[in-house]
Amino acid sequence: MKILVTGADGFIGSHLVEKLVELGFSVKAFTYYNSFNSWGWLDSINKKILKNVEIVSGDIRDSHFVLKNSQGVDIIFHLASLIAIPYSYQSPLSYIETNVVGVTNLLESAKINKRLTQFIHTSTSEVYGTAIKVPIDENHPLNGQSPYSATKIAADQMVTSYNKSFGTPITTIRPFNTYGPRQSLRAVIPTIITQLLNDKNQINLGSLSPTRDFNFIEDTVDGFISAIGKKRSIGETINIGSGYEISISDLVKSIGKIINIDYSIKKDKRRVRPKDSEVNRLICDNSKADKILKWKPKYFGKEGLVKGLEKTTNWFTDQKNLNKYRSHLYNI
Repeated sequence: MKILVTGADGFIGSHLVEKLVELGFSVKAFTYYNSFNSWGWLDSINKKILKNVEIVSGDIRDSHFVLKNSQGVDIIFHLASLIAIPYSYQSPLSYIETNVVGVTNLLESAKINKRLTQFIHTSTSEVYGTAIKVPIDENHPLNGQSPYSATKIAADQMVTSYNKSFGTPITTIRPFNTYGPRQSLRAVIPTIITQLLNDKNQINLGSLSPTRDFNFIEDTVDGFISAIGKKRSIGETINIGSGYEISISDLVKSIGKIINIDYSIKKDKRRVRPKDSEVNRLICDNSKADKILKWKPKYFGKEGLVKGLEKTTNWFTDQKNLNKYRSHLYNI
């Protein structure tokens, strides 16, 4: 069975590629073309795994590239996306082009792929906006509170429309806030960890009151893989989350305790979302994943979160990994 992974050079994508190869799948990886010959986080994975991956660099926005390189696969995992929420305030068109046009290019290609048995699309919990009811199940209303979330809603609707209009075998996986080794500083957990590890007694953060459901990378990847071959998942959207809620303030305390360092927090106005754009509460109802995918998080509750944070912190503590990050800069 041959599997295509778009966004394979990213945080979740690189972990997914690793796991798929370990499980014996033939993997083709789309990475974003650049003049540095960089394959993103794929450059950091085990070389024995990497030699078994077919890597193609290009741009998901280029319909010709997508059509040429996405045929002859049995399953597509679509993860390629622009994800940094703050940058979406400044460059919304780039999010439309990548998140909406990009997935449409892939869907058009999927229509003529005679081998394709499943198109597994990546959504995000951000599409729900601030929770109206908790825990959040898949029937919760969608609310685009940022240009990023609006484009992800549009992308989700495009894949649904292709399932209904053309019978494209779509499964939509909707992860809540994934964290773990290799995550970029656009996310709060690496932001906290790297500032503390760089001996900053004062760390800069945005709002501390919002709550999130943090899902360790191993659980998110297992959630994706559990969808393979599940016929009941076709045409469905399925949440992947831990079911445990924590505020950013309490998250900082947990990480500070793991690293064992004294610190103070400075509220950085640049990191604060516009008032009506902030998603104040997210907590996952993962019962549908249990029912259809037979998936449950291994890292659940406060104990599971701490275990995942310890693994993440240990990875960042390795100086060769920490050196890849510029925690002194705020890059939206």
